[in-house]
Amino acid sequence: MISSTLLALGCGRTGPRAERAPDPPIVLVSIDTLRSDRLPVYGYEKVSTPAIDSFAADAILFEHAYSPAPLTLPAHASVLTGLDPPRHRVRDNAGYRLDARTLPYLPRMLRERGYRTGAAVSSWVMRGATGLQDGFEFYDDHIPITPGALPGGVQRSGTATLVAATDWLREVAGEPFFFFFHIYEPHVPYTPPAPFDVYPEPYDGEVAAADAVFGDLLTTLKTLGIYDQALVLLLSDHGEGLYDHGDLQHGLLLYREVLQVPLMLKLPGGERAGTRVARPVSLVDVKPTLLELLTGEVPDGLDGYSLLSTGDVPPNRIIYGETAFPLLHFGWSELHSLIDYPLHFIDGPDPELYDLENDPRERDNLVLSKRREAARLRRHLRTIDTRISDPLQENEETRRKLSALGYVGTTTGGPVEGSRIDPKSRVHILGDLQQAFTLYDDGAFVEAEQAFRDLLDENPGLVDAWEQLGHALTAQNRFEESLEPFRQAMRLSNGAPRIAGAIARALLRLGRLEEARSHAELAVEGHELSRDLLAQIAIRQGDLEAADGFVAKSVEGRGARLGPLLTLGELQFAQGRFEKALATLDRLLEEAGTRDVAPDSHELRGVHYLRGSVLARLGRLEDSAHAYREETLLFPSELSAYGSLALVSLMQRKPDDAAATLEQMLERFPTAAAHAEAVRTLRTAGDRASARRLLGQALANWPEDDQLLRLRSELQGTEPGSASSR
Repeated sequence: MISSTLLALGCGRTGPRAERAPDPPIVLVSIDTLRSDRLPVYGYEKVSTPAIDSFAADAILFEHAYSPAPLTLPAHASVLTGLDPPRHRVRDNAGYRLDARTLPYLPRMLRERGYRTGAAVSSWVMRGATGLQDGFEFYDDHIPITPGALPGGVQRSGTATLVAATDWLREVAGEPFFFFFHIYEPHVPYTPPAPFDVYPEPYDGEVAAADAVFGDLLTTLKTLGIYDQALVLLLSDHGEGLYDHGDLQHGLLLYREVLQVPLMLKLPGGERAGTRVARPVSLVDVKPTLLELLTGEVPDGLDGYSLLSTGDVPPNRIIYGETAFPLLHFGWSELHSLIDYPLHFIDGPDPELYDLENDPRERDNLVLSKRREAARLRRHLRTIDTRISDPLQENEETRRKLSALGYVGTTTGGPVEGSRIDPKSRVHILGDLQQAFTLYDDGAFVEAEQAFRDLLDENPGLVDAWEQLGHALTAQNRFEESLEPFRQAMRLSNGAPRIAGAIARALLRLGRLEEARSHAELAVEGHELSRDLLAQIAIRQGDLEAADGFVAKSVEGRGARLGPLLTLGELQFAQGRFEKALATLDRLLEEAGTRDVAPDSHELRGVHYLRGSVLARLGRLEDSAHAYREETLLFPSELSAYGSLALVSLMQRKPDDAAATLEQMLERFPTAAAHAEAVRTLRTAGDRASARRLLGQALANWPEDDQLLRLRSELQGTEPGSASSR
């Protein structure tokens, strides 16, 4: 029986259907960032992929398959809706949410048909909160998140993702099911594990590692007796630049290397195994194909066509592609692509036309010699509504909040405006940007700060550089200074939730709790860390009831994240439940140990500090000092740990140790923030004379620092004192 959703879409294009078992298992495998021309089955000879080779022998291979967007979230939204990005409206990996309830979304349609539906993904970009989990009964996206990391860098191994899904596969093996499996191995950073780290090109090693994970999945399917009768699709969402046109990665440009992807379809019983299809196809064709195989029909209203039927595919079909990345992240022009094979037209300020058959590397721009063809394709592009709108245009409440906070650039709800700079003319900037990110990742925060400032002097529209400059400043405990770069990134990004969360964290550290709460509320739907933030803010405001609600939701949906347990410990500490708090923190450290989380992992920042505070309240001063000392060793920039360690030393009647701790902090960090922490510590210890003396010295060096000026007012008695926050 055809589902109500299918009927509502209308009974449209039809095609021949072989006799097959009704409702076979469907397995959709996406290997992120996999270029088709870096696989042996597409002619590449420098890597070994036995699992993909074996699968291709069982499948139909499509030689010319293209992605509608060289970005993970928009491309997968197209796969699962059968719509190009202008129609599903997801134009970037961040800031946009797929409204699957109003779209012909494949997982929901299959679930209405009686299918069990499950997914396991390997990147934070693919988390369920983007709207992807709609229609899935099981959606595993438990990927630890690090504040300051760009969305594309938050990932887990494909092996871990398969482990997370195996129990669900065993559970549904005897029923009709749809399983979406996403792995991230070929994505940067290219760090293939042994034994795949022997390849001269690390990207190839990542491809080999991805092949091994795919092989493990096939083995699981065969062991469960699923493989033979299953529909199995293998694809990638987009390719990778690998410097073919100056870009190592993807998203900025629209050349063949980022648009052409592998696509293979295994039918039940091995039907048409080993055949190859030369006609050009798109990832938007995946959904129509599956629906035709299940129902004999392809609903009207989709942008794609069945991969198996040729009768309804227009002979003059033109395949669409786009990237909004240069506009949304750099302030440059967006690009659009049309493939009328063998012609490939790239529309931008400096348009290009290539012959993919005779010039697959796209070196000879034919836009002048084939003016008529270029004009025809440009006219076709004008028939598509390619406008890129503010990602928050449909959320009036969010726009109102943004306006109230002064982010006036995000309140119009209209099209996003960029410059007419063609991205390929600025591709050289990516090397400098990557170098700045590498400095940050290596902990060279001062050098990273300068690198980002140098970039922004010449390229003030670089959203990611403004954001990461803010993180470089917060890593130096310069929270007040970080606010302006973060706010500039907020304005340029049209209110990206992750940046709102970064501002909230900085304001929290500054004790500006109401402002912090307002920004955390902007981030709450788009960023899982925001609930932890809202809980921490509520704790510091003394609203423990509100904090309890946030913590409960955060812990319930934490998956593999450790942060919610730390926030739970903070709440229990604020409630005076010190033994409970200690048990929670010990549980957190035990869980981290079983998962081999590095002791200095960002996930553990603040754990030993809070443990020290709990132990001090329990009267276990020696253990408390040890915990604080551990925090300073693992996270030297966590200034509050030095102050607390000094206070515990004083409680133990060890004034020399206390003085040595503060001196060590000031030697390591000759900054205004470190001096402010030392002044607060001396004031709390009752040594107001030393606090005033040190404050005077600090103000001579940093006369306009907000923290120091506040402390001067407090020591003069014009404001009540306030405890430092974690």
